[in-house]
Amino acid sequence: MYILDSSAFIHDFHTTEQKATIPLVREELEGESVYRYDAEEGSGMHIHIPNTDTTEKVKRSAKESGDLDVLSETDIRLIAAAFELDGVLVTDDYAMQNVAERLTVTVEPIARDGIEEERDWRYQCQGCGREYDENKDRCPICGSGLARKNPQ
Repeated sequence: MYILDSSAFIHDFHTTEQKATIPLVREELEGESVYRYDAEEGSGMHIHIPNTDTTEKVKRSAKESGDLDVLSETDIRLIAAAFELDGVLVTDDYAMQNVAERLTVTVEPIARDGIEEERDWRYQCQGCGREYDENKDRCPICGSGLARKNPQ
């Protein structure tokens, strides 16, 4: 089963396999993409609402990888749906792909190449340069903002 992110409707993704998504995806769509969503729903696409425990598991994994701050509630629930349905997550979102990989959820990108490796992001102070494992509002040392940094 394919679990469809907004990009699947935007890029007119086609498959003969069973499809599913979550209600929040429709709210992200505009124009023709909305019609594609409605057409898929009308032709039998499963609308899934993931349970709270799975959603919390995805959030914990996203926090561990450093992706939580860049994922929307829709993104988190889509990953949870793919996990629960043992489906293939169809998305071009790199942060979603990174978290899905951590949870052993298969991902199929659409318009862009998929991620090459799983990452655990770090955060670097824009003032003093110190690095942190978790994102904070401000650096506890100098008070400057933090930016997500690619670990190397």
